[in-house]
Amino acid sequence: MNFPDDLNPLVDALAAALRRRGWRIATAESCTGGLIAAACTAVAGSSDWFERGFVTYSNEAKTESLGVPAALIAAHGAVSEAVARAMAAGALAHAHADLALSVTGIAGPGGAVPGKPVGTVWFGWAGRSGAAGAELLQLGGDRAAVRQATVRHVLAWAAAHAAKASS
Repeated sequence: MNFPDDLNPLVDALAAALRRRGWRIATAESCTGGLIAAACTAVAGSSDWFERGFVTYSNEAKTESLGVPAALIAAHGAVSEAVARAMAAGALAHAHADLALSVTGIAGPGGAVPGKPVGTVWFGWAGRSGAAGAELLQLGGDRAAVRQATVRHVLAWAAAHAAKASS
């Protein structure tokens, strides 16, 4: 599979930073359907730093594979800060990784609800150090554009975070 050329430097930077740190990552993806994991594993040698990916598109998959409480999804919706954080924490708990990245969002064209338009994406992270967080993205464009922008953002964030941690 061919990825946009602008992903290569992001993945290379991420790989270099993770190798310097001796870290491995895991991903938990909903709206991107595995594109982050695919971009990472498109690089030869990624088994040195990419541990595993979870594609948890349905609410049931989030609960069964990552341990996201169904009550949390019911209370906040699948596209929420709480669920993004829980997905990252669940990926970290179910993987042999040092950093877990998660995304959950509305790529469109349907799925928008009041307060959550198409292009709403929550990105979460959790690390073995105890660091965790989430970030709300409001992205424009069609389904492909939202998914591609999400992948770019997550890879850039992870590369910058791992580089800071390794200095």
